[in-house]
Amino acid sequence: MTEELFRDDSYLRACDARVVSVSERGGILLDRTVFYPAGGGQPGDTGWLALEDGAKIAIATTVYDEERNIVHVPASADGLPKPGANVTCQVDWDTRYPRMKVHSALHLLCAALPYPVTGGQIGDGEGRLDFDIPEAGLDKDALSQKLNELIAKDAAVTVRWITDEELDARPELVRTMAVKPPRGSGRVRLVEIDGIDLQPCGGTHVQRTGEIGKVQVTKVEKKGAQNRRIRLALVRG
Repeated sequence: MTEELFRDDSYLRACDARVVSVSERGGILLDRTVFYPAGGGQPGDTGWLALEDGAKIAIATTVYDEERNIVHVPASADGLPKPGANVTCQVDWDTRYPRMKVHSALHLLCAALPYPVTGGQIGDGEGRLDFDIPEAGLDKDALSQKLNELIAKDAAVTVRWITDEELDARPELVRTMAVKPPRGSGRVRLVEIDGIDLQPCGGTHVQRTGEIGKVQVTKVEKKGAQNRRIRLALVRG
């Protein structure tokens, strides 16, 4: 299994690694990585692998394969490294960091709307969550104000781990109906926004809510009798 350095430090942009294998389709497996693989509504990281001879391999995305191995998908099949080669992983930080902001903002949205979450997606500078809400009556401006008030608290965002059994004893922690927390390792990762939110999550997040900056709820959509899709975006500038 690849050592997932991003789980404990979302700000780690680079690391040295060794190539474990290269699949028939060119997917690169490493012994350790800072690249986040697509999952939980968050896209896979992009970036580069630098070889010892100075050559760089552009990584178009990062995904899990059928056996839950982390696969670095190169943009080109040319010049792929050999198993055993030493490389340096470099995340495209300009893409990753806004996604971290959006992901943390969506956790705040969960806190602002205490309803079951039925789906979600993180994009570049924007994201959305689907809620199981009996009645609509959601005001975009009022919700934006609430989110920005939570952001302004500059609350600490921290990670801790609990056992599968501890999670089973606290089912209220699981907010997402569509995506279940990853299990199988005997422990589950919790993301806590101090005094605001606590839920299982494997994604990358900022260290304090103040880093998110201002956000705006851009649209509230009716997707069913009890399904409301809420979209938000980072306010640039």
